[in-house]
Amino acid sequence: SCREQPIFSTRAHVFQIDPATKRNWIPASKHALTVSYFYDATRNVYRIISVGGTKAIINSTITPNMTFTKTSQKFGQWADSRANTVYGLGFASEQHLSQFAEKFQEVKEAARLAREKSQDKTELTNPALNITSHQVLPSPIISSNGPGEDKLFRSQSADVEISTEKERLKKMLSEGSVSEVQWEAEFFSLQDNNNKLVAALHEANANVDQWKKQLAAYQEETETLRQRVAELESQGAHDSSSENNKEELSQTLEELELLIKAKDEEIQMLKSQKCGRWEAEGEREETLQKLQELEARNAELERRLHLAEQTLAETLAEREKVQNEVTKVAEIMDVKIFELSEIRQGLAKLLES
Repeated sequence: SCREQPIFSTRAHVFQIDPATKRNWIPASKHALTVSYFYDATRNVYRIISVGGTKAIINSTITPNMTFTKTSQKFGQWADSRANTVYGLGFASEQHLSQFAEKFQEVKEAARLAREKSQDKTELTNPALNITSHQVLPSPIISSNGPGEDKLFRSQSADVEISTEKERLKKMLSEGSVSEVQWEAEFFSLQDNNNKLVAALHEANANVDQWKKQLAAYQEETETLRQRVAELESQGAHDSSSENNKEELSQTLEELELLIKAKDEEIQMLKSQKCGRWEAEGEREETLQKLQELEARNAELERRLHLAEQTLAETLAEREKVQNEVTKVAEIMDVKIFELSEIRQGLAKLLES
């Protein structure tokens, strides 16, 4: 409205409480909106207004009994009983939240002073608070001729006393009527706040029980994962011994390869020597027998080499499988520990509130 003047503006993400569950926040828009304090000089009221497109997202009149609560470092909320909702604001920094909260306290105090001033004016100008003459008790009548005479009259001093008494009674009745209205308004406000607090307390107790059950389940699952990790670590230790065996097999394999190479050279040498010693039949037979033995031993060494290579490949595959499983379990544990930490923080905040 053109009669309203902006006092303070900031940008924040606007939320409203879900009217169905009273637990979840519903975002008012996808982006941050401008949230402003306005002063209506005609009605002498203060309001918080935020417009998204062509629709007013927030139109909340500030009253002295409102309270702005910081629920986190960058989030705050207040309840508007007239709109029957709770507004929430998410700020970009803690400084913006503090500035908005300080301005809310200032405007709330100004609204209180404006209400008191308005009540004072109402007491002075409201014609309903005037007292008619027949409501004023008469002053004692003074007899001039003794108690037995019927002729009575009031003196000038008695008229002054009647006027003074009338003004006093008028003031008392006026103050009593205003106080009664104020007390009635405060009573309904306190009753409404009490009902909201009782509902919030029941909801908090239900959430605490649910979180306790979930916390116990997470603790049990964490313990299971710890046992699994211990088993995998023991298996990893066993794999380390397998790795030592693998190194021994590799060393043995290298030795066998060197031995095969040496035997091959010896075979070639014997074959070259066989042509020169063909005339020596005995040496020839001995050489052939030795050659056969060497070939048999060579075949045995090749078989052992093949088995060693298979054992090495199986060991490497088993080790890679165990490492993958350990990695997966560690990732699951990290996720569960993070979720457990969030639940503990939520439980601590709920207990503090």
